[in-house]
Amino acid sequence: MAFAGMATVAGTPAQAATGPEYVALGDSYASGVGAGPYDPASGACRRSPMNYPHQWAAAHPKYTLKDVTCSGATIADVRKNQLSALSGTTGFVTLTVGGNDAQFAKLVQTCLTKDDATCKDATDRMSSYARNQLVTELAALYRDIKVRAPRALILVLGYPRTVAPTGTCSVTDLGPVKRTAVNGLADALAEGTRAASMRAPVHFLDMRARFTGHGACGSDPWITDLNDPAAVFHPNLAGYTKGYTARLNAIWSCVRRATRG
Repeated sequence: MAFAGMATVAGTPAQAATGPEYVALGDSYASGVGAGPYDPASGACRRSPMNYPHQWAAAHPKYTLKDVTCSGATIADVRKNQLSALSGTTGFVTLTVGGNDAQFAKLVQTCLTKDDATCKDATDRMSSYARNQLVTELAALYRDIKVRAPRALILVLGYPRTVAPTGTCSVTDLGPVKRTAVNGLADALAEGTRAASMRAPVHFLDMRARFTGHGACGSDPWITDLNDPAAVFHPNLAGYTKGYTARLNAIWSCVRRATRG
């Protein structure tokens, strides 16, 4: 794929542009972990030129992309390290964040190595957080984004359910209790993010339906399984292309029309 119109390398100053600026914020689901290969200049942030911000920007060369996404980012990290990329000239913002605040990576490790009861207890606790405290934290972040980029259209892209309900995982398998628990956290994150988006308000894109039938360990996975420990339960290239970018493209014109009234 030729990426005409990608005006900046992630994390570098934007080149002068006559069109509007697109700023991509967020964590590993935004930076493209699982899509690979990663831009060496991005270091531990692991930004891939095949992440959904770069794919979208390639199809919309009117926009100048500033990608400041970073693997591992929490809400506090986005506020501290990424919001400075926003300005009054920012016309479009995308964001995926909240999973690390809900300790997603730690919970995956728990469910892979511990028993069903321990997995369920851990995911239940973080699901409660996602439906309650996380809502307040995300809403505050959305309001901060709106203050810094008052003219921007802001789209928040959520997380999909990660594991297929049936099928065999490589390396180690997950039983139905653990699959339900892990996917339950994804549901809680989606519900919490939707609730936060209504408080700010910003536009929320629920990714769960788009990934239905494409979970890890299924017959047509758009999510990495245990073969890639560094990207386990993140979208693969198909997930970013057919999942995130396709959903973003599908909603773009509708949201633009609604925003213009």
